Amino acid sequence: MNTDNRTKINQLLDSQPQGTVFLSSWLSNHGYSHDLLKVYRKSKWLKPIGTGAMIRYNDKVTYEGAIYSLQKQANLSIHIGGKTALSYLGKSHYLNLSNSKVMLFGDKGEKLPAWFMKHQWDIKADYHSSSFLPTETGLIDLEFKTFSMQVSGAARAMLECLYLVPKKEQLLECYQIMEGLNNLRPKIVQTLLEECSSVKVKRLFLYLADKAGHQWVQYLNLETIDLGTGKRSIVKNGVYVRKYQITVSKELENREETNL
Repeated sequence: MNTDNRTKINQLLDSQPQGTVFLSSWLSNHGYSHDLLKVYRKSKWLKPIGTGAMIRYNDKVTYEGAIYSLQKQANLSIHIGGKTALSYLGKSHYLNLSNSKVMLFGDKGEKLPAWFMKHQWDIKADYHSSSFLPTETGLIDLEFKTFSMQVSGAARAMLECLYLVPKKEQLLECYQIMEGLNNLRPKIVQTLLEECSSVKVKRLFLYLADKAGHQWVQYLNLETIDLGTGKRSIVKNGVYVRKYQITVSKELENREETNL
């Protein structure tokens, strides 16, 4: 390898943190030709992990490093959310969460690339594409070993959990999580509820927060939050909660507040 190529590979390796993926589209946009990448692979600088993605030859890359690259190199909104984000934030440690399954969310129309889905990450990605929340509201930067990336903050992650109720998430378990969210910032919650397009999610969030007795609820302005009209039935043969016009399970409605 000549000096120019060696200098360029060093610049490339220095441009991205350890433990992350190099996307072919990003490499092409930054002047790394197909022929040059072949030289890098032959010289054991880079190693493909699927069509359109490479890593440093002896690097250990986790799914988090792949998500980082999707955010930073492909400018996608795909992020860790729901119960997985709450687990990272230390908000769901008392729940029985599977370490082999991670919840990912992205904007409507965004898909996880084939190389991500086919690669063996030692986890199963549960990906949800939706536009019920705006792309960036409620996301926070979270530090990992060698990089930081955006994940759902606690309020957004709670809304994402409720979006999956009742098909993929249990409302009672969501209430258990909500009980621990006693320090949410009313301003962030207000913005998320105003911009959320799901009436079901907004009503459930307010119902659970109210039931948990959180003090921050009193600082919300419900008049600017569109809660829609008509009743919403979350479960069959449940209990109707008149204040929020929803039907929930008897087990949840009869559960006493424990967040004192």
